[in-house]
Amino acid sequence: MWVCLTAYALLIFTLIVAVLSENRNPLKALGWVMALLLFPVGGAILYFVFGRSMRNVKMISRRNRKKLMSSESHHPLPKLSKELASENKQRIMLGYSVAEALVYPSNNIEVFNDGGSMFSSLFADLATARHYINLQFYIISNDSLGQQLSDILIERARAGVKIRVIYDYVGSFGSLSTKLFNRLRANGIEVHSFFRIQFPEELGRLNWRNHRKAVIIDGRIGYIGGINVAQRYIDGGSMFGLWRDMAVRITGPGVVALQHNFAIDWKFMGHELLTDEVMTDGEEMPLRPNTISDVMVQIISSGPTNRWGNTHMLFIKAISGAKRRIFIQTPYFLPSEGLLTALQCAALSGVDVRIMLPRKSDSAVLTNASGSYVEESLLAGMKIYFFEAGMLHGKLLLVDDDFVTLGSTNFDYRSFEHNFEENIVMYSKEVNAAIADLYKRDMEDCTLVKLGEWNRRPKMLKGRESLCRLLSPIL
Repeated sequence: MWVCLTAYALLIFTLIVAVLSENRNPLKALGWVMALLLFPVGGAILYFVFGRSMRNVKMISRRNRKKLMSSESHHPLPKLSKELASENKQRIMLGYSVAEALVYPSNNIEVFNDGGSMFSSLFADLATARHYINLQFYIISNDSLGQQLSDILIERARAGVKIRVIYDYVGSFGSLSTKLFNRLRANGIEVHSFFRIQFPEELGRLNWRNHRKAVIIDGRIGYIGGINVAQRYIDGGSMFGLWRDMAVRITGPGVVALQHNFAIDWKFMGHELLTDEVMTDGEEMPLRPNTISDVMVQIISSGPTNRWGNTHMLFIKAISGAKRRIFIQTPYFLPSEGLLTALQCAALSGVDVRIMLPRKSDSAVLTNASGSYVEESLLAGMKIYFFEAGMLHGKLLLVDDDFVTLGSTNFDYRSFEHNFEENIVMYSKEVNAAIADLYKRDMEDCTLVKLGEWNRRPKMLKGRESLCRLLSPIL
């Protein structure tokens, strides 16, 4: 008995030392220490699942990184134009410093703000693949859309195309998705989960999820955004009449960066180092309607292994430097203290700050947690819009006239700290203007929140929001 109690006390003491030695945010560290002291059993379980850190874990060795970069060395390093050097040099430099993200000029960009148009384009491009397809999504469902995707991939695999698929174990959990993956494997397609959770030894992986959504086709065409492979991303499913989301199609040198990040994920999963050829002749491909050319881009990857919190830093830098306007779309608004302060400073300084959220999201807990930030945002002069037409799932940050980023990163703790994410940053007045127009069009389906009306909501709802906010760091 005493031996067991002594061993358990030693375990709790060791966990507390581990928390303190990581030099985390003092409030978070104090929270974990209190949880371990007050609720030893439950606190220890929660720590093993949600509290452990991957900070500074190397996703790829230095030797393999050099090999990967040497395979890309035939692509010349881009140079900044004078205009971009003056307007965006610091943002570009930050992206390179924290994420080693090079900047690539002369890309062609097509923007999608719904799943239907994106998948129509993607499926047509997949059908033209001749050499390889590298594809990763957080969710790949075994529904009508997933079956359509698998049919195309199987047909291309039979034609000799090399196909690799990464999915997230938690995001795509379920027997139905397993049947789809087994069908793909049976047809020669490499399909792997980013993390596989096996109880109890790998339970700690539950909090780390690969939330990225990207496709690379023959090294010539890339897709990146926030849209998953599930029918509800097209028709809204049974809960929503409309599903609004965002993604882009890219051709040109920037595809190198998408392939680079996919290769690192693939190697991190224990597979071979990918050196697939990447062709940067996107400018020579026929331009499609609604394509914007000559766009300079960076691809920013981030995750719990990063020292700096890459997208979090990029967002703070972009917001802090805003002079005229900040447009945000996000399904969940759970900003860190630093991001909330940056937004408040911008709004109080006269910057037009607009935040668009769904009236009802696909998570009641996250909807309530987001609501707890509305009052203090309105008090600072931000404009909050509730999207009423359905589910708003887009992940967008637009600043002034020449900076816009979208991808898989939500405006919440999970995306900034726990998930593996990937965003495209576009330094382009034309892309900025086109996406600003889409944003203003979505505003027609929104209700502007008034402070007086908001404060009259039921006390029970306010209480739920406050409770959910406390849980926001681990949601």
